[in-house]
Amino acid sequence: MALIELLDMRKSFRMGGKEMEILHGVSLSAERGEFIAMMGPSGSGKSTTMNILGCLDTPTSGKYILDGRDVDSLDGDELATVRNVMIGFVFQGFNLLQRTSALANVEMPMLYSGVGARERRRRAAEALERVGLADRMDHDPSRLSGGQQQRVAIARGIVNKAPILMADEPTGNLDTRTSEEIMALFQELNAKEGITIVLVTHEASVAAHAKRILHFRDGVITSDEPNAIARGGDAA
Repeated sequence: MALIELLDMRKSFRMGGKEMEILHGVSLSAERGEFIAMMGPSGSGKSTTMNILGCLDTPTSGKYILDGRDVDSLDGDELATVRNVMIGFVFQGFNLLQRTSALANVEMPMLYSGVGARERRRRAAEALERVGLADRMDHDPSRLSGGQQQRVAIARGIVNKAPILMADEPTGNLDTRTSEEIMALFQELNAKEGITIVLVTHEASVAAHAKRILHFRDGVITSDEPNAIARGGDAA
């Protein structure tokens, strides 16, 4: 059974009194352990698709099956649990609390899971070690570089051991060398820990690190191809 399955997904918005369809019947599936990049120009539908995959938005029609469950059948509390336990998120703007240490930022998702304070600190410290920030745990974001802030965000995304990590333009605010380091970290998490990664980007050099590349244009998937040799590592 696929971990993620979208069937004929459509999404419309009302703009200026007219109904505008943004996604025109998108279908895709992903198995556990895949690393997928979704590419396309602005307005192509890739970010709307990710928001639906992340249970941050709902389709107008179609079906989304996540780990065998029809997402449309879940109530608000169940959706919140799915977002916290099944899916980790990484964003272009890092979305860190500015006057809070790296450790406390990583602890945040566990506050909603009822994890005790001692266990939260232990897991957060372990996640920061996994992303190479064992010596920066007490630093707040103002004392961290952009790349380090994104590593904190990744640690926050994996701290609940979610099987899926969704990243929306995660290198958009980073220079080329730092972007390479962050993408190498995604590859490592995918290869060594089996985390399923779905990444949105408009940069071919970033998408080249994935094992599979989907191209979006005008609300449809125009191509879905395996990436035989992922940049920075063997995709096999």
